Amino acid sequence: MPRPTFQLYDTMSRAVVPLTPLAPPKVSLYVCGPTIYNYGHIGNFRTYVAVDLLRRALKHFGFKVDHVMQFTDVDDKTIRGSRESQLPLKEFTAIYRKAFLEDAVTLKIEIPERTPNATDHIPEMIALIKRLIDKGSAYVSDDGSVYFRIAAFPKYGCLCHLDLQNLISGARVNQDEYEKEGVGDFVLWKKWVAADGDVGWESPWGKGRPGWHIECSALSMEHLGPQIDIHGGGTDLRFPHHENEIAQSEAATGKTFVGHWFHVEHLLVDGQKMSKSLGNMYTVRQVLERGYTGRELRYALLSGANYGKNLNFTWQGMEDAKTALARIDEWRKRVRDTVATVPLTTPGVRAIEPYAPAVAFLEHLDRALAEDLNVNDARGHLFTLIRETNKALDEGQLTAAQAYELDAAWTTLDAVFGLGDATVSIPPEVQALLDKRAAARKAKDFSQSDSLRKEIEALGWKLKDTAKGQELTSA
Repeated sequence: MPRPTFQLYDTMSRAVVPLTPLAPPKVSLYVCGPTIYNYGHIGNFRTYVAVDLLRRALKHFGFKVDHVMQFTDVDDKTIRGSRESQLPLKEFTAIYRKAFLEDAVTLKIEIPERTPNATDHIPEMIALIKRLIDKGSAYVSDDGSVYFRIAAFPKYGCLCHLDLQNLISGARVNQDEYEKEGVGDFVLWKKWVAADGDVGWESPWGKGRPGWHIECSALSMEHLGPQIDIHGGGTDLRFPHHENEIAQSEAATGKTFVGHWFHVEHLLVDGQKMSKSLGNMYTVRQVLERGYTGRELRYALLSGANYGKNLNFTWQGMEDAKTALARIDEWRKRVRDTVATVPLTTPGVRAIEPYAPAVAFLEHLDRALAEDLNVNDARGHLFTLIRETNKALDEGQLTAAQAYELDAAWTTLDAVFGLGDATVSIPPEVQALLDKRAAARKAKDFSQSDSLRKEIEALGWKLKDTAKGQELTSA
C-alpha cells in the first residue's frame, strides 16, 4: 500500500496542505528558540515537544531534516537579567542555555543539527541591515537607531491577515515585543544607551545591538539560505516577530521567505493562561520535583489536543500520563517476554505471513501522522492494539514471531513519539533491602523475605517475584 502524502496546517494559507520542500527529500526547518534569561516553563516546552514530534515524523516519512534553532542571548530581557544578576551577558545567558538543553534531554527532545547563539552572528545581522538600508527598506533615525520602513513592504500583515488600515499606527516601535496596536516601523538596530551597560557592538551606525526580529532572519539565511521549507514556533510569535521576519527577509531577497508556517498553540494550566501572578507557571524541574518523570511530562504534552489547539495541563493529566505509560510498559514487557521464549534464529520461526494487527497498526500510524500530526488518532490505535494483543497473550495465542512483529511496530511508533523505555532509578537504601531480600530468599528465610517486602513497599515500590528474580517498579 502506498504511503499517504504528508500534510500540515499552514498558518499563512489557513489550510492543511501537502508539504512541498524546495529540494526533496531535504527539508529545512527553522524554529525560534528560547530567550535565555530564565528557566523554560512547560508552556515553552509544549512548543518544542511539538516541533520534536514534527521533526521525528518528517524523518519517519523519509525526509532528511536540516534543523536550526537559535538561542536569543541578547534582547531587552537578557540585558535586564544580566544587569540584575551582576553577571556579564555571556555568563548570564550561558546558565539558561545549559538549563534549556538539559530540560530538552529530560523530555527526550532531539537536539537540532545547529543551535547558534544570536550573538555568534552580529556581523551577519549588520550586513543584512545594511542591505535593507541600501534597498530603501530601512533607515537610520535621528536617534541613531535603524528601523524597518513598513510602508516599503506592501505585504506587511500577510501572515496574520492584518488589516493595517484599522490598526493604530505608531511612528516607530523601539522595544523588542509589542501588541498589534503598536504597529509601526520596527527597530533593526538599537543605539547603545546607558542601560545596556557593557552590551554593545560597533556598526556603521554607531555602537548598539540588534533588535530581536533581525536575529532570526540573519541566522536562518546564514544556516539555511534565503528560503526555508518550514518555520516553526509558538503561536504568540506570529505577531509581531514572524510578521517582521517576513518583511525584512523578503525585502532583502525578493524571494518568498518560508514555504510552510508551523505554529503551536498555548498551554493552559487548569483552564487558565499561565502567569506568575496565578502561581501556575511551572518549569520542567518543578514538575519533576513533584515526583513525575520527563517521559511522563512528554506524554502529557503530546496528549489531549492537536498542536494547533490549546492544551490544558492538569496534575490529574499527569497522573493519567503515568497510568497510560504503565499500561504501555506492562504490554511491552509481555511482548518482549514472549519474543524471548523461542530464539528467533530457530529455523522456520519467522517464516510466517506478516502479523496482520501489527501491519494494520503501522498503516493507521502513517495515516494519522500524515493528517496534520494526528497524535490522538495514533494513540487510540495503539491502545486498541494493546487491548487486542493482550487478549491474545492471555489466551496463549501469540507466537514469538508475532510478538517480534509487535515489538518492531512499537519501535517504529516510538521513533516518532519519543517515549522510550521506563527507567527506574533505585535509591541505595531500597537496593540494600532488595539485596538482603534476595539473600533471604536464597536461604529460604521466607519470614524475613516477607518482612523486607513490606519495608520496600512502604517506601513506595511494587515488588514482583519472577523466574528471573525480583522485579521492582515504582508504585
